[in-house]
Amino acid sequence: MILHLTHRLSARGGADWHLLGVLQAQRRRGIELHLAVSEVDGSVDAPCPMTRMEHPHALGALVQQLRPDLIHLHNVTDPHLLTLAAAGAAPTVITVQDHRCFCPGRGKWRASSPGLPRGSVCREPMARERCSACFTDAAYFEEILARTMARLEAVRRLTAVTVLSHYMKQELVQAGVEAGRIHVIPPFVHGLPPARRSESDRCVLFVGRMVPAKGPLEAVQAWRDSGLRQPLVFAGTGSARQQVERDAPDVRVLGWVPHDQLAALYRRASVLVMPCRWQEPFGIVGLEGVSLGLPVAAWDSGGVGEWHPGPLVPWGDVAALAHALRKHADASVAPRPGPVPVAGFEEEPLMDRLVELYRTLGGA
Repeated sequence: MILHLTHRLSARGGADWHLLGVLQAQRRRGIELHLAVSEVDGSVDAPCPMTRMEHPHALGALVQQLRPDLIHLHNVTDPHLLTLAAAGAAPTVITVQDHRCFCPGRGKWRASSPGLPRGSVCREPMARERCSACFTDAAYFEEILARTMARLEAVRRLTAVTVLSHYMKQELVQAGVEAGRIHVIPPFVHGLPPARRSESDRCVLFVGRMVPAKGPLEAVQAWRDSGLRQPLVFAGTGSARQQVERDAPDVRVLGWVPHDQLAALYRRASVLVMPCRWQEPFGIVGLEGVSLGLPVAAWDSGGVGEWHPGPLVPWGDVAALAHALRKHADASVAPRPGPVPVAGFEEEPLMDRLVELYRTLGGA
């Protein structure tokens, strides 16, 4: 039996949909599963038996009760819980979804400066002297650095690590995690139902959290510079939403859109825009767009190049992004009515690789 452990069960982000896809794929294969979770979004049903875990110390009792063959952690960042999992009797696998165990800052992206208004890409390993430059509050920096280092130390003690991209593996190796313990198992497209294409209301589409790391303000600027008449539509929300709505009242912000309704939005779009300022760990929404035949205008950020058919836009270049938007929108490619598996990102072979890892570790 596999005990899956996550902080939050939700259907709002790429990491959440990846977990739901993995659980449902394993259940179809007849694998016995149990899910332990701290928080649950009421809009999503667990695809397997589930236990609400109110406190990290509850993990020990749950493991004693269930006696799992293996524990698979997803998006768990509490250093104490990671340490408890590493100390248990069962083999432990963690899927590292983002930068929070090797970057205390913005996600391998340095702050803006007068000469670099969009900041710069960070390619250096975590170190107190370097990382402190991304913070203005020294006490807060020390607190975040300590938590980040505690996460990293706990991850080093887990049995194995999976990541969604070779980019993430390189970052973890640079942070001191043994390369042989890191397994690249990309995500697959999950939960997009067929939908009709809308010819009358085409748009430029941004999907995801409206936070500076994802580049919503850059998306607005590139859309304006492109001169396209098609409206810019945001499917998401976040800390930058208020500024977008204040400074760009002519764009449309829908807030979070349920995944089944998001499929219809993809089919309205002429192009998907992804100006990620942080180093994107993977970019699942982009893979969803590609699976539907939708062109993606994206900066060369992190793991994006591992699924993007190319060419990518140089990181931070808004003018080139505007050009890419015009080029893709003018091509008027008709999105497919339903997703088609992208080569290298098909569900069955990827699940084969994950289950084989479980078996290698003695967990299946």
